[in-house]
Amino acid sequence: MNYNDIIGSMGVGLILLAYFFNTFSIITKEGILFFCMNIIGAGLACYASLLINYVPFILLEGVWCMVSVAGVIKLLLKRN
Repeated sequence: MNYNDIIGSMGVGLILLAYFFNTFSIITKEGILFFCMNIIGAGLACYASLLINYVPFILLEGVWCMVSVAGVIKLLLKRN
């Protein structure tokens, strides 16, 4: 397993873990932890996709990360 695979696997693993936790009501989809796990996971997966120059997943993971950041911003604004 090379560097790209390790980074990509960590990112995808984190996204899947967030999905698993949400599905089994361990965390909520409106919670900061869910968004942070998706931001970090998508960021790592996007970086791995950049390293191998695979544009479809660069776009997918980049958008996933940005949507998660928007979710955190919305959550923080709602709390204030």
